[in-house]
Amino acid sequence: MSTATKLLCLRPADPIPLETRRTAMPRPGKGEVLVRVEATSVNPIDVKRAKGYGRRLLSLKGAGKFPLSLGNDFAGEIVSVGAGVSPWLPGDRVMGLVPTGKKGGAHATHLTVNARLVRPMVGGLASNELAAFPYTFTTLWLALRGAGINEGNAKGRNVLVHGASGGLGQLALQVLGAWGASVTAICSKANIDLCRNLGATRVWDRTRGRLDELPDYFDACLNFGAWEDEAALLGRLRQGALGYATTVHPLLSNIDRCGLLLGAWRSRQDWRRMQSLADAKGAQYRWIIFQPEANALDMLHPFLTKGALTLSVGVSVPFSDAKLAFEHAAQHKKGRAILLPMEAPAS
Repeated sequence: MSTATKLLCLRPADPIPLETRRTAMPRPGKGEVLVRVEATSVNPIDVKRAKGYGRRLLSLKGAGKFPLSLGNDFAGEIVSVGAGVSPWLPGDRVMGLVPTGKKGGAHATHLTVNARLVRPMVGGLASNELAAFPYTFTTLWLALRGAGINEGNAKGRNVLVHGASGGLGQLALQVLGAWGASVTAICSKANIDLCRNLGATRVWDRTRGRLDELPDYFDACLNFGAWEDEAALLGRLRQGALGYATTVHPLLSNIDRCGLLLGAWRSRQDWRRMQSLADAKGAQYRWIIFQPEANALDMLHPFLTKGALTLSVGVSVPFSDAKLAFEHAAQHKKGRAILLPMEAPAS
């Protein structure tokens, strides 16, 4: 019987203890496809989870038990399809997402995936380039929706993006720029040129200016930077703004630190405090938690087909060198960190 290989984090620790293990080859169920993975990304959330972040809450959905298989996005080739799957066929090359759950993550040579969460590979891009997009773009899509921004209303809007030099911020600058928004990027001095090149209308050097010195005319804000800046950023919204979304809220960390009940209560208090600031501006306010979204993949594919998005790859390594990919992501080095479970064909 053929086998698959998974990359596992053995226990929550720093340095992160990683190991590859042989497992039975998974079989696709109804509505699923079996994918041979050519590339899968190591996102910052994978590094945090490997060190124990979110374990208490994620354990409720079967995603906190160690040894732990991490990763959410992949690029590869369909090996077989389950009952009721159309139009996918064996040999189709795809990219896509797996949810955070008890089935484990995308750091494996073979995955069974809900057929709704795969899309065709885009010509001209290698597997390791494509694998960098699905998780980050989907999280961005959720944040844009949470802040009330879409292609139909973005043109001419003033949008503030905190953490603009990270993966989420880079995609935000490109998407919002394509939609005609005027984007102010908050980043460090070292990343000013990067943000300008990706479409920022203005750049605010976080190391030289206080956030409360920014004008308060923004229609929307996306916080990918730091929870400590939440109140100051909410104060930059104009009256009647669209909304505000943050991916750096303290929900998981509160529960990790205080337990489920007290952590949930403290998170509720944090949320209410910030919600009141948003209410004063007439804006909607959302905390963003990743979940796979078919609609996000539907939006991602044409962006990639048009060559309208870029995320540089900093390191691509096999499972045997997985430690290098996790270190790259942990140290916030430039470019995405990609794992190559097996040798991928040339693009």
